[in-house]
Amino acid sequence: MRVLGIETTCDETAVAVVSDRLGGDGGDILSNEVLSQIAQHAAYGGVVPEIAARAHIDSLDRLIVRALANAKVDLKDIDAIAAAAGPGLIGGVLVGLTAAKGLALALGKPFIAVNHLEAHALTARLTDHLEFPFIALLVSGGHTQLVAVRGVGDYRRLGSTVDDAAGEAFDKVAKMLGLPYPGGPQIEDLAQEGDSHRFDFPRPMVGRGGADFSLSGLKTAVRQEVLKIQTLTEQDKKDLAASFQAAIVDVIVDRVRGGIRLFSQSEGRPSGLVIGGGVGANGAIRRALTRLCAESGLRFISPPANLCSDNGAIIAWAGLERLKCGYTSDLGFAPRPRWPLDAVASGAHHGKA
Repeated sequence: MRVLGIETTCDETAVAVVSDRLGGDGGDILSNEVLSQIAQHAAYGGVVPEIAARAHIDSLDRLIVRALANAKVDLKDIDAIAAAAGPGLIGGVLVGLTAAKGLALALGKPFIAVNHLEAHALTARLTDHLEFPFIALLVSGGHTQLVAVRGVGDYRRLGSTVDDAAGEAFDKVAKMLGLPYPGGPQIEDLAQEGDSHRFDFPRPMVGRGGADFSLSGLKTAVRQEVLKIQTLTEQDKKDLAASFQAAIVDVIVDRVRGGIRLFSQSEGRPSGLVIGGGVGANGAIRRALTRLCAESGLRFISPPANLCSDNGAIIAWAGLERLKCGYTSDLGFAPRPRWPLDAVASGAHHGKA
């Protein structure tokens, strides 16, 4: 089967075609077209929803054509159309969702509304054919949570941030240091040349029970140091970046350790730990989780960086997984700026094909 996936939840317009493999051992990405809007938003230091939505409108049609051409398939060869229906910026989500519904209606093909978080959670099954159940750490600009992935559409949240998402913390600290948007990659680059022990930043929630995160206190601590120094030298910036990143890594490792304990108590032994979302491309976080999983005897799956950031391939794959389970969506499906992953488990918003 081949599914066309559309992603427009934030500042990347993306379209891909993905097929499954005979025998069910993962999938093949036939094309994966991504058009970033970083240049349009850089001047504002963050994503401007109105600009993002207009950019999606301007580029989505030609990206669909390009994705089909590079996959060497015609629209008639596509078995279903999937689109990220949330969570995300409502204007952008509406663009992709409307395009997908129009294609599905015109072609007489099934339409599948995909939860963007579900797509990140299922990516390891596309790349590594990971068996259920497993743990997914979803870390991005808008989300930081640990989820028990028990099956397609069957999720239980183990822990989530009580305030800021990890990606938001990276971007705001980068802004304090005068670094350009997006801040995550800038912080990681600077941190490689900094002293991670110079600033003793707090590790919120570390050592506590459960698997919830809290990052606003860490962000505030960085701001206080920046105000104290006043005029930052390049070395100050490197040391602040390194110390901040080290604190984030410690928090994530501790919280994931708590999530593994919670999972084991209720679900038994997980088949592995998966990381997804834009922050999942951070090398320091990946290395720390690789060590943690080695200690725990767990398989660690970190998809390629281009599949951690927003893209159409993961949407198409999630759509394909849902289609194989018999789940489709009706054309009245509404865009969801907020859509907790746990709610997918109820099946309340999807019908059986």
